[in-house]
Amino acid sequence: MSYNVEAIRAQFPSLQVPREGGRPAVFFDNPAGTQVPQRVIDAYAAYFTEANANLGGQFATSTATGAIVDMARARLAAFLNAPSPSEIVFGPNTTTLMMRLSRSLATRLAPGDEIVLTRLDHDANVAPWLLIARDCSLEVRFADLNEGDCTLNLASLEAALSEKTRLIATCHAANAPGTLNPAPLIAELAHSVGALYVLDAVQSAPHVPLDVQQLGCDFCFVSAYKFYGPHVGVMWGRKELLEELPAYKVRPAPQHAPGRWETGTAAYEALAAMNALMDYFAWLGNTSDDAGDLLLAESYEGERLILKRALAAIRAYESDLVGQLLAELAAIPEITIHGIREPARLAQRVPTVLITHARLKPRELAARLGARGIYAWHGDYYAREFMQRMGHGEHGMLRIGLGHYNTAVEIERLIAALREF
Repeated sequence: MSYNVEAIRAQFPSLQVPREGGRPAVFFDNPAGTQVPQRVIDAYAAYFTEANANLGGQFATSTATGAIVDMARARLAAFLNAPSPSEIVFGPNTTTLMMRLSRSLATRLAPGDEIVLTRLDHDANVAPWLLIARDCSLEVRFADLNEGDCTLNLASLEAALSEKTRLIATCHAANAPGTLNPAPLIAELAHSVGALYVLDAVQSAPHVPLDVQQLGCDFCFVSAYKFYGPHVGVMWGRKELLEELPAYKVRPAPQHAPGRWETGTAAYEALAAMNALMDYFAWLGNTSDDAGDLLLAESYEGERLILKRALAAIRAYESDLVGQLLAELAAIPEITIHGIREPARLAQRVPTVLITHARLKPRELAARLGARGIYAWHGDYYAREFMQRMGHGEHGMLRIGLGHYNTAVEIERLIAALREF
């Protein structure tokens, strides 16, 4: 397949809206939340007229909603290569689901047990574990990072392990410097001491094909609004763990996974939009020079193959794009790049780039860019441990996050603005 970025951009109405200066905006704020294809918007709205009901009723709209939920679960299982759709748990967002899991795991931990965290993680994969450590008298150990390239210091991770380690929690891709962690290796280390491995894949899901079986984790989290979809959090967990661990739920809620983890009424309109998002990836996985026609898979294996192909195409395109961005940023004397910069190491990162400016604080830099219609985040973006470790706890850094609809022309627009400053 070939990659037709203009055909892709045509799927996203927000990319066409004139904004500052009468031009469409450049969305480099993607790690905080991506733009949404028209088909996802349409599916979200259509749910309210075609299927708006709760589950369990003996009438058409309730049956339609049940089918939407079942389809969303099956398609997210294909997206993550989960062994079973019953291992897919939906929630309002990743942070809420992580808090829910931490509360459950806390019932199986004893005073003196140890948890290992990292300085690379979003606080959603730090704070829940710090809270149960406080409440249950657990010990927390932090694996350090390599300051030069913002990668995980594996030696410090190994040194943090002991016979008391019960849990390791890391990100797959860091939401600040974009570093990809060697999840399969970390899973082996966790299991070698009898610990569970919780993986935050929120920042890798938009950029690389995910396979929870290959990653080796015990729990994995993604957020659909970070990969062009609605506000839905997703937790994958090993079936035996989802069945065995206590779930805090109302009494009428199902006794078995995944329903026992989804107590309360879900945002079914968002799950309808999730199905449309998988349609979008299916279209992308089958696209050609003229954008092609949507080709729906007829089996789990077929859908998995199409989704994997779509993400592989995204990965290849974004790798070229971030290579261009890094090279152009490196040529501006007042800019410092924090993280992996070498072209030969692009496979070790996602296209999220951190910079600081010699004179301008991140907030001022973001404001100047925003006034020119270039949207990028400043601050710590909840990567608090990372920013403090890097000595930027007060002001943070500027984050430029590329997505699969961004272009080389948009990068040139950013570089021109930075040179103007």
